[in-house]
Amino acid sequence: MSVKHNQTSPDDIPEALRDVPPTANQKRQRRGLRRGLTTIGLGLIAMLISIYLGNLNSEPTTVSTSQPQQNNKTVEETAPPSSDGEGRETLLGHFAYQEASPDSLTKVTADGRITLKTPAAEQFVEMQNAARADGVFLVPLSGFRSQQQQKELFFGIKAKRGQDTLERAQVSAPPGYSEHHTGYAIDIGDQNHRDTHFQPSFDETPAFEWLKENAASYNFEMSFPKDNSQGVKYEPWHWRYVGNQESLEIFYQPS
Repeated sequence: MSVKHNQTSPDDIPEALRDVPPTANQKRQRRGLRRGLTTIGLGLIAMLISIYLGNLNSEPTTVSTSQPQQNNKTVEETAPPSSDGEGRETLLGHFAYQEASPDSLTKVTADGRITLKTPAAEQFVEMQNAARADGVFLVPLSGFRSQQQQKELFFGIKAKRGQDTLERAQVSAPPGYSEHHTGYAIDIGDQNHRDTHFQPSFDETPAFEWLKENAASYNFEMSFPKDNSQGVKYEPWHWRYVGNQESLEIFYQPS
């Protein structure tokens, strides 16, 4: 019996797999399809370029406050409140100061009632002795003050004298804003002219004249001269020590 071989005709092969040359009409259709795809591709590219360039020229969008921003803070977020335009925190014309630690203080009076930071205390006593040798008697009236002491001085006397806030601030700093907190500020009087203590007339005493001539040699300077930029009233009795790095950084903070 003869074996009958299976023969596959071209019609049995799927059209997509047939190796049959395309007709002229098919070639035109394919060329048209390619041109169409090319046109679409170029259009998409042009659109993407247009969007990219538009983003470059547009205003930056506002960053959501819910997303933490690093190294991109605005001045308003980082700069302390300031009324002097230089970035230093102020209140009623007075700069903010930290309170000195008790262990950094040294007494300048025998009873220990008045203290200063050690470098300032040592130089004040030296200055006091030099003035005495010239026949001038410098009296320490007030040195370091805590914020609690300043609170009583500001609000207590304000109420006692019936002063309004701005008036009181011209002659006394609010708590947290006094140079006396630093331990580098001292109020000085003339032992022989006690009626001038804490008065503008102190500038008529021998003690003031001596300080004008010699205080800088002991690293002391007057804090509130006439017409000072802070708007604090003239205080010829109030002097501060500026004889080390710490005191300079406290009183001459960078803007």
